[in-house]
Order: sequence, then C-alpha cells, then structure tokens
Amino acid sequence: MVDFADQPRVRRNEYGLLDPPAPGEWEPSLSVSVVVPAHGQPEKLALVLASLAGQSYPAHLMEVVVVDDGSPEPLALGPVRPENTRLITAAAGAWGSGHAVNTGVAASSGQVVLRLDADMLVYREHVEAQMRWHHLVDYAVVLGHKLFVDFDPSALGAGLAPERVAEEVAAGRAGGLFDREGADPHWIEEVVDRTEGLRTAGFGAFKVYVGATGSLSRGLFEEAGGMDPDLVLGGDSEFGHRLAERGALFVPDRASDSWHLGRSQMQDSRSAGMRFRAPYVANRVPDFHLRSKGPARVWEVPRAEVVLDVSGRTLEEVDATVAPLLSGTAPDVRVWLAGPWEELSEGRRSPLAEELLDLRLVRETYRGDLRVRCVEEVPEPDGRVPFRLHLPVGVRPLPGAVADLVRLADRKSAGLVCAPVPGALRAGDGVLRLERAAAFARARHLSPKARGADLDRVVEETGGLHWTTANRFTEVPEGAGGTWGTERREPAAEDVHEQTPVELRAELRRARREIDRLRRRAERTERKLRWFTPGLGRRLLRRIAR
Repeated sequence: MVDFADQPRVRRNEYGLLDPPAPGEWEPSLSVSVVVPAHGQPEKLALVLASLAGQSYPAHLMEVVVVDDGSPEPLALGPVRPENTRLITAAAGAWGSGHAVNTGVAASSGQVVLRLDADMLVYREHVEAQMRWHHLVDYAVVLGHKLFVDFDPSALGAGLAPERVAEEVAAGRAGGLFDREGADPHWIEEVVDRTEGLRTAGFGAFKVYVGATGSLSRGLFEEAGGMDPDLVLGGDSEFGHRLAERGALFVPDRASDSWHLGRSQMQDSRSAGMRFRAPYVANRVPDFHLRSKGPARVWEVPRAEVVLDVSGRTLEEVDATVAPLLSGTAPDVRVWLAGPWEELSEGRRSPLAEELLDLRLVRETYRGDLRVRCVEEVPEPDGRVPFRLHLPVGVRPLPGAVADLVRLADRKSAGLVCAPVPGALRAGDGVLRLERAAAFARARHLSPKARGADLDRVVEETGGLHWTTANRFTEVPEGAGGTWGTERREPAAEDVHEQTPVELRAELRRARREIDRLRRRAERTERKLRWFTPGLGRRLLRRIAR
C-alpha cells in the first residue's frame, strides 16, 4: 500500500517537483482496473486486448473489464488477452461510452481506474508509465499519448494478427507495427508543447482531457461523480472539468504511448460533431470556449456562485448588492442569500411593523428569480461551479464585477482573490473574496483539518493568492468617499504576483519567439527595401536636374 499522508503539494499544475521512476526501474504496489467501453468493431477490440496482454505492469495487479455497450452483435473475448479479463454488458437505463465506463468502474476493484477506448493499441509500458505517477500522488489524472493511423480491418493479415501484436508489444516493438511518419498527432499535443507539458497551463489544464486513454484514482473518480451518462458525445470534456474542480493535477505522459486505430469522429466529422457537442458541453462547462460566442444567457452550471449574509439587513442594502449582480455582464450566476428564513411566520402580524419585515421583503423581491436561493445555511460548494464569490451586503458591484474578477483570477492564476472593501457597512465585511473551487478542493484534500486562515494559507501555497483593491469592481457605499473607478487601468504594483521558475521560463520562451518573429519581419522588410532601392539614387538625381 502507498501512504499518501505526506504526499507532495503541487502548485497549480506545476508537477515538475514530482520525480517518477523510469519504467522497469521500480516496484509497483497499486492495483489498476483497465476499463474498455466497446461498441461493435470486434477486430479492433481483439488487437487492443492483445496489446494489453503484453504489458510490463505486473499481471497480478491489473484487471481488464470490457463493457459491451449494446453492440449489434454481442462481443466475445478472443484467446489473446490478459489473465484477468472480463466481458460484461452495460447496465440498463442509458447508453454511450460514459455510461459504459461507469458500469465498468462499478464492476471493477482496482485502486486506480484506467479508461481505454476499444480502438487503442497500446505499447508495452503504456499502463506502467501512467501508474508510476499514481504512486506519487493520489490526485493526479494521467493522460496517455496516441498517434492516429489508418486502419482497414479487411486488409488485416498475419502482420496484425492478435498473436503477433501481443508478441511485438511484449518485446517492446509496438512502435514498428505502423508507420510513425505517416501517423497524425492529436490536437492536444500542440497545447502540451506550448505549455511545458501542461506545467504552465495552470487551472485550464483540464481542457485537454479528452478520454481515449487516461487514469485516475478510484477515489477521485467517485468523488467527481463519475461520467455523465446523459452526454453521449463530449462527456470526456465535461468530466475533465469536474475533475479539475476537485483539485486534480493533469499530467501528460508521452511514455504511455499507443496507436489509435482509425481516425477520430472529430477528425472525420468535425463540424457536425462540434455542432452536436456545443449545447451539451456549454450548458455544463463554464470554461467551454463556445459558451462566450452567443448572447448572454443563464446556463445550467453558472460561472460563479455569490454568497451574501442578509441577516439583519434592510431590503435596500440587499438590493443594492444583488440587483447589479443579476443585471450585470455575467448573468450566469447563482446567488445564495443566507438568513433566518424559517423564522418568518405566515400568521397574522402587523404588516408594516413586524420585526423581520425586511427579511420578508427580500424574499418576495427575489422569489421569481430562479438564480436566487434563500437558505438558512450556505450549502457546500457545487462541484461543477468554478468560483464562489463572498460579497459584503450593501456594496454595489459594477456591471462587470463578476466577469472582471474571474478574468483577474485567471490572468494571475490565482486560487483566491481578496479585495478590501472601503466603507463596509459593518465590521467583518471588510474583504471581498473570490474563491476558485479547484484550488480550495486541492487544499482541503491535502490538509483535511485546515479551516479559515489555515486553509487560505494552503490555497496560497498550492493555488496562489492575489490581493487587489475593491474599487476596481464596486462602488463605495454612500458616505464612504463617492464612486470609485472601474478596472480599466494599468495593473498596479500590488497586482503583480511573484512568478514561479516554470512561469518565468515560459515567459522567456515567449519573449524569444517574439524576438525571432520581429527579426524575420525585419529581414523581409530589408529584402523588400533592397529590391526597390536599385537605381533610386540615379532617379533622384535626374529629378533634381530637371
């Protein structure tokens, strides 16, 4: 067993401090369940199982669960497969790869779950390369590497018979089964390269989680709620988002290599595939890039939750804060109004003089807006919502407050943004707080007993803390100095956060690329100048002579 009590505290997605052993030079101890959702195409499945039979990971620590997701003809297991392989049928009630994965995970027992599509012929160290990271931390999501190759089952011969595939994989020669030069890389490789292997991708690293091959601890899988069975396409992106909100660390491992047998659906039918995915993913993933392309609307999963304590506050104070939030540039918010709502009586009372009159008026004011919820106690954070904003009652947010705060948090890669509020109406309301769910989830995972300021310190260590001024996002309450400006100004000194070595190296590379670009531009301009310059002097002299 692996003891994760004192596991490393990785900052953002900067996993460079982890030092995984080289394949073949360590002793594994964690068990892994390889879950393979499959629908038809038995010839591909036979090669996938054959490649799994040649894995370097100890056979007694690996099980394979193939889930038949309603194939036209029921699938069968061929003779070339790992020792501990089972074939089950997807549970009733839904269909699609996500539902099949959930079925397979529920029927398996490994400490780590490795999802593998049924068209992935893997190299010998594929499983081992991913598993070495899971022996270091229990909050990693490891992504395997793949190249896409043309695959024609009718042309299969002895060269790709399951027996030969298993033999070549076990001998470490899987790379020779196809022409690497003629293969196509996945689009995520460009992102991985641009971000130092996702080390500088920050809290957006989850965007390259697109399934096919990837692994995570069973605990993390269950904590995130498994895959959404309602998403027959795009489920990987949505699951990656929820994993990120649980504090996951995303690690791409090119040593976990594989051949993708055939082109992906998004390669062959990109426009139709994106058209289908867009509304489903946008409704569930606030960071989905197409979400901002259309008109402002209310989505199932908001960008941020806003928390206000309205106990003892007047209707005017509450409305001064809530109304601008609902009518601002980011209307996809969820507002929690915490107060003693159960104390409101529906019996006979003095309408204008009851003790809780303002509380009653607040409830009635927002009763018809489904974005506003009146609660006795603020619930635990929604595992899908990226941000939670704690805002003092009476402070009037500017129209772009929520959007600007989120942009600031993203620009600074901050897990927590704090802003002192001048003129707060009562003691204890002095700080506006924007909490990033991903950062707080990781902090709670690494320090389960931390609360309050202690938890903030863990967030600062692993996710980054940024201080700014509230005048960039709010108007000061009346009598506290007038209206302050918006965020449209140059960053002040307090906005600059201390950069890590990884961030500095990335900035240096960007600067060098810009220098190279400008140098090439200068060379082109110089060539054009030389082209037009010959004879220029003589022409000028002739003009002067005239």
